[in-house]
Amino acid sequence: MRYTRYIRVPFFLFSLLYGSAAVWSQQTAMDNRSAIAVQMDTGSDISSFIGLTLDELFSRFGSPQSVYAVRGLEAWQDDVVFIYNDRDFYVYKNRVWQVGVKAGYGVKIGDSLSVVTQILGNGSYFEGYLLAPLPSRAWPLTLRVNFDKNQSVSAIFIYRSDF
Repeated sequence: MRYTRYIRVPFFLFSLLYGSAAVWSQQTAMDNRSAIAVQMDTGSDISSFIGLTLDELFSRFGSPQSVYAVRGLEAWQDDVVFIYNDRDFYVYKNRVWQVGVKAGYGVKIGDSLSVVTQILGNGSYFEGYLLAPLPSRAWPLTLRVNFDKNQSVSAIFIYRSDF
């Protein structure tokens, strides 16, 4: 009888610790989604740049530091990329459809995969990148975090997922 008592106590402590970790992990992911929503509401949100026209882009940010073309497999996949100090704007026809940044939503270039999942939650992880849905504006939005071979953040993009 004494032996089972000693087994029950560690099992109870393990269950309590494991359950607390699961709740903390879920709460952290919910807090992070709330942080994304707050960032979107404050006007400092990167996703507000999606949909800017060329006139709006130039009047808001001025002339880019450089410009280059990205060719897709099909003509409709061709983009012109406007490079600014801390962000890149991908334009198709006359509107921004994707923004590349060095930091956003609590994630920055160089962060590890484990840090990103603590900040954003698990999202949808694929080989080499993580996708996390963002609250929609006039169209659905997605955050994409690319990882290098060392599982460190190599690129961060916010884009229209219907495009």
